[in-house]
Amino acid sequence: MARPVVGITSYSQEASWGVWRLPAVLIPLMYVEAVERAGGRALVVPPSEVGVEETLDALDGIIFSGGADVDPTVYGSERHPETDAPQRHRDEGELELLRAALERDMPTLAICRGVQLLNVARGGDLVQHLPEEVGHDEHKQTPGVFAVHPVDVKEGTRLASVIGPRSDVTSHHHQAVGRIGEGLIEAAWAADGTLEAIEDPDARFALGVQWHPEAGDDDALFRALVAEASRYRAERVR
Repeated sequence: MARPVVGITSYSQEASWGVWRLPAVLIPLMYVEAVERAGGRALVVPPSEVGVEETLDALDGIIFSGGADVDPTVYGSERHPETDAPQRHRDEGELELLRAALERDMPTLAICRGVQLLNVARGGDLVQHLPEEVGHDEHKQTPGVFAVHPVDVKEGTRLASVIGPRSDVTSHHHQAVGRIGEGLIEAAWAADGTLEAIEDPDARFALGVQWHPEAGDDDALFRALVAEASRYRAERVR
């Protein structure tokens, strides 16, 4: 049986390798490795507002990856001094892709920036600088180094069925989901009350987590996504 193809959204920015320093499309290899360990075939998806339907036609599931902060003007807020400079090309392209994937009921896993994008796509907003809300920076203690902390998962959610009632997670963020978007429910929290996961209970698989499961030791979320992507593939090729 063919492996399901799982798209992973990507960064579009200047990067360096060897003697080159050029604009590039890239994604941390950990995402690809996690998908392939789970039995899927990873496909990197560059940000673009064109060809959205053609892109989704080639996929059986999709991951919205981490990265720079979502432009606050997208959800009707002014930019906080600690918020990253806007990357409108990525924001606009990924929002188009996300809305279209949800419309198809394609299996979707949204990670870190991705969970924030999911909330914004459904009309929610974001906390732009979490330390001002919780009084500490334990979600991103050292830039470039993942922090580890526990989350409590809501009983009866899809997330609970995948990772259980409590899990240690790997995170690196200074923003978080604020007002919940339409059709989404809260699914997990950190000890300080920060919302760490949301999901759409009416979707086949539409789940967002504030942490980075690709950087942790547990591939359960990727296995669950790939399993749903396999079923999605089987149904659409009948």
